[in-house]
Amino acid sequence: MIAVRRSILSLAGLAGITLASMVPARAEGTLTVCLDENVPPLSYKQGKDARGFDLGVAQAVALRLGRSLAVQWFESKLDNDSNPTQQINALLSDGRCQLVAGYPLVASTLGEPEAERSRLPGYDGAKPEDRRRWVRLHNLIASRAYRFDPLVVVLGPRLAGRTIGSLSDLKEVRLGVEEHTLADAILMSYGGGLLIGRITHIAPGRGLFERMEQGDYDATLVELHSLDAYRVRHPDTKLSSSGHYHSIGFNTGFVGLASEVPLIADVNAAIGEMLAEDQLPALAQAAGLTYLPPHGPDILATISHTQLRGD
Repeated sequence: MIAVRRSILSLAGLAGITLASMVPARAEGTLTVCLDENVPPLSYKQGKDARGFDLGVAQAVALRLGRSLAVQWFESKLDNDSNPTQQINALLSDGRCQLVAGYPLVASTLGEPEAERSRLPGYDGAKPEDRRRWVRLHNLIASRAYRFDPLVVVLGPRLAGRTIGSLSDLKEVRLGVEEHTLADAILMSYGGGLLIGRITHIAPGRGLFERMEQGDYDATLVELHSLDAYRVRHPDTKLSSSGHYHSIGFNTGFVGLASEVPLIADVNAAIGEMLAEDQLPALAQAAGLTYLPPHGPDILATISHTQLRGD
């Protein structure tokens, strides 16, 4: 099984949003949600300006629960030494927030934690000693899903307009992929190694899309929201979505401590109403995100080798 790792209109002016650095997680009438401060178009902030789809969803849920929303911003790091799942658990276990939004609903990241303790990620309001202390972790439970996050084949300028029906259509193409990611595992495993000779690995955050613009690579496989984020920053980009989504993808939702069962039940009801009223596509459009509704089952159990080798 492969571990899934993490990674526009302003929504900060909506009624009820408090860009709090530190707020009591149990404040009466307040829903406190932790959001990653730098994952556009899902959630991000610049000074006092906050934006993103997950922020909009958190606001809408809070309104339906009759609460004001307080946001605890935190920062995630793309390095091999960090464990995003444990750090998110630490935020919840330390009382920084009641829920974390935009959480990948994968069975291995829920329930009993793999470690007993974890350090906290950087977060607004943290003191130097907060970065050094350890937090005892607790069991996690998830809400129902509100979005599906697929992996999409992205094409460079040289392949613009090419039809991609399966990954086998990339066997003569120069491929770039961020190393140690789910996309990397899929491309390396596909067809028993059919694409291995065409793949160049790139460290995460080292300009994969920019290098594709320059013609270094002709195609890649990435999470769809990553392409959306690049388009927001580079509206004149010549990169394009092929429209081919890999069969492996995962839903996202909220996550909280197992002690928050009543709150999660209320959140599930709110998400159900939003899905039934088709409210989420409009929030996604406002954030510059391509929206796909959640796929059943809500929680991804495992990823098999057969799935990795397929389309």
